[in-house]
Parts: sequence; C-alpha cells; structure tokens
Amino acid sequence: MSDLQRIILVHYHEIGLKGHNRASFEMRLLRNLEGLLGAFPLVTIHRIAGRLLVFLKEGTGYEEANACADAITGVPGVARVSCGFKCLREMGPMGCAAVEALGEALAHDAAADSFKVSARRNHTDFPIDSMQMNRDIGAVLCEAYPQLAVRMKEPAVTVGVEVVQNAAYVYARSIRGIGGLPVGSAGKLVCLLSSGIDSPVATWRMARRGGTCIGVHFSGRPQTSDASEFLVEDIARVLARTGCIAKVYVVPFGDYQREISLVVPPSLRIIIYRRLMFRVAHAIARRERARGLVTGESLGQVASQTIENMAVTNAAVPNDFPVLRPLCGTDKLEIIDEAKRLGTFDISSQDAPDCCTLFMPRSPETHAKLADVEAAEADLPLQQWVEELLEAAEVRFSAR
Repeated sequence: MSDLQRIILVHYHEIGLKGHNRASFEMRLLRNLEGLLGAFPLVTIHRIAGRLLVFLKEGTGYEEANACADAITGVPGVARVSCGFKCLREMGPMGCAAVEALGEALAHDAAADSFKVSARRNHTDFPIDSMQMNRDIGAVLCEAYPQLAVRMKEPAVTVGVEVVQNAAYVYARSIRGIGGLPVGSAGKLVCLLSSGIDSPVATWRMARRGGTCIGVHFSGRPQTSDASEFLVEDIARVLARTGCIAKVYVVPFGDYQREISLVVPPSLRIIIYRRLMFRVAHAIARRERARGLVTGESLGQVASQTIENMAVTNAAVPNDFPVLRPLCGTDKLEIIDEAKRLGTFDISSQDAPDCCTLFMPRSPETHAKLADVEAAEADLPLQQWVEELLEAAEVRFSAR
C-alpha cells in the first residue's frame, strides 16, 4: 500500500462532445468540484485525457473516499465516478492496487459474485498490451478472491486498469452520476421557486443543463406567515450541496395579491398574479444579468396551467426573454420521484401557507384571452408595483 495513492476519476459524457469548447467546459466542471468539495480531504484536481482526476490526501480512509465520490455523483456534468488508486506502471503494484480496489468494492456490495478486468494502455511505451494485462491481473484477483467467478458479460464488478504516461490508475467501484453540463456553462437563469414540490425540481433540471440558477420566492407575507420562506431556504441548502442554486430572493407579495383580488374579475386573478410575478422576476433578471426565466409549471397539471394561460402569462415579459418550463411534459408522479431523489420532497411536503394559495378564486379561467387580461389590468399601477416589489426583494440565501 505504500506506493498507492487514493484517487477518484470523474468521467463525463456531453462535455466530451464539445469540440473546440471542450477545455472550457472541463475547467468549469473542475472549478465547480473544487468549490463544492471543500469539506473533503482533497489535494488537487487535474485534467487528464477525457476525465478529471481527484487526488485525495495521504491517509484518507475508504469511508471518507467513498463519501467524497458519492458527493461528486450529484454534481451536474458528471457522468460516472470511479474510486481507486494511483500506482507505479509495474505489474506488481498494479496487481496489488487491483486486489485492494476489488476488496473495497466487495465491502460496498457484499452480494457481488463475479468480476472482470478491463485494462487499457494509453501509451505504447508500456510493453504489456491490454489483453495480457487483463489476463495477468485477472489471475492475481482469482487467487485473492477464489469465491468470485470471472464473467465477461455483465459482471457484478469491473476492475478498471488504465496505464498512462507516468502512472497507472486502478479502480473497481464505479457510480453513475447525473450527467448533463457543468453549472455556469449556460449562463444565469431566474427561477420562480415556491416551497412546493415542482419548482425545486425544475430549478435542478436547469442547473443540470448548465444554468446558474437564481431563485425568486414570492411570499404571501404579510397576508400569510413567513413559514414558506424558511422552507425555501431549506430547499436552497439541498440544491446548493451540488452547486445547483446560487442565490434566493424573497419578495413579500401578499398585499399586492390582495389589491388585485379587490378589483379584477375572480376568474382572472391567478393569471394577473402570475403576470406581476413574471414582471418582477424579469426586473430581478435584468439586475442579475440573467438570460431567461424558469417556472415549475406542467401542462394541464392544474386548471391555470393550460397552453392559453401560459401564453398570456408569457406576454408579461419581452418577447426576446425566454420562459423555460422544464417540467411541462412531466406528470406529477414523475416529479415526485425526482424530488425524492433530489432530497427536497420531505421539505416541500410540509404545510406552509404561501402566495400560491392566497385569494384564490373558485373557478379560475382556463382559456384566457390576452385582450381580456390586459383590460382587467388597465387600471392597476403595475410599473409602480414592480418598482416597489423590486425594492422590497431581499436576498435570503447565497451559496457563496
């Protein structure tokens, strides 16, 4: 073990397809990992051929290394993570590293009953070819673990051996990542973030596509309690673990909803609430130099989320400012499953009054016409309200 150093290989997929821009995506992912893994015993992270290589401090144990690997799997841009060792480019140390790596993989998965070796050399100055390495290291592993079968198709564990110019990397436990693109590679987005189930998932999906997400929460305060604001902060902390949110604004919206409810037809209240939200979110986006707006709407999920209503709501912001709805074609059960995997479901399931349930009509309009909505808004001091709400908005969470 004296010549072995713990490493984690970070594999990606989409980044590898970026051609001349690939290096900038790799560096973005590298910087994201450096920023998110401060609690783990990192020495450094290097770019190598087609991957990132995370070096861990000497003396780092199995549990700590695997906890670090598990954390990396949730970072957007990561397709797969492999735990293993760096060693000398010699068959003896490589065999010892393979025995160690396979042993740790078996400790993690006691039901594993088979293995295979997948070796490759990236430089032909190493005299032993891949097929011979497979045979020689496989023989060492058969001797060390006679209870395991060798299976070329669908083995329980694949022991990877990669010989590069100055070293060899050997690993056995590989974990699937969430894929996508590194956060920050697609610019800033403002995300309408409630304390409910849908919008955190929508935010996460856009972060996974490279967006730097800035949440905007419209609180029912002072017409309701501020309970939803604390839930949104908890949601933001979950998203921030993997770099999926940068900041959250809270906007006290309740009094403005009350004013709208007093003067507009009840059936149009929800649409006019949302159009005012969009205007305020757009103003925050201009402040933050964000490039688009994200909502958690899903087509037909509730009465207000129809194509006609979405189109009328979109019309509240300029035509050249995109409104993205990553959940639009997703059903509620799929969203719930994703929220559970993400870790926000239990937070969102807590009961807290917010602006979404405030001054709601019995029969909301499902096929709104823009002309009718604009006529209902005609006597509202919308620009004044946007300025007041922008002034009242406060940053309640920042990942930095």
